[in-house]
Amino acid sequence: MARTEISTDIAVMYFDTDAAGVVHNIVYLRFIETARTLLAIQLGMSFEEIARTGIHPVVTRTEIDYKRPALLGDALRVDGRIAEWSGIRFWCEFEIVRPRDGALLVNCRQALALVQMPQGKPVRLPAGFPENFSLR
Repeated sequence: MARTEISTDIAVMYFDTDAAGVVHNIVYLRFIETARTLLAIQLGMSFEEIARTGIHPVVTRTEIDYKRPALLGDALRVDGRIAEWSGIRFWCEFEIVRPRDGALLVNCRQALALVQMPQGKPVRLPAGFPENFSLR
């Protein structure tokens, strides 16, 4: 797997579901947030780096297609990758799959920008992005 890709396992818990045991639509975004955070860490943008620089990766757009529901007790896998980038914005793509039957549950595409806080000022992507996400 390339450094610009991530795969992480997620277990569907009771609190992720409604009374029928179906995963709430917003929960998929939390699963994606987990994978995206792990991808950022893998690329060199640790929590310590964010605190040191004050530069945060900020979601500016989310497109999500719900294909099939996940259910209470399902073991899922979230696969993500950096798909494109330019200037100050980059796109990540994610799939949530249920490995036991190979079902594709969700496709998601997110646009992100680096933002200097507290000013809220966009920051250009670092040289070497996406292989190097470090802001040193």
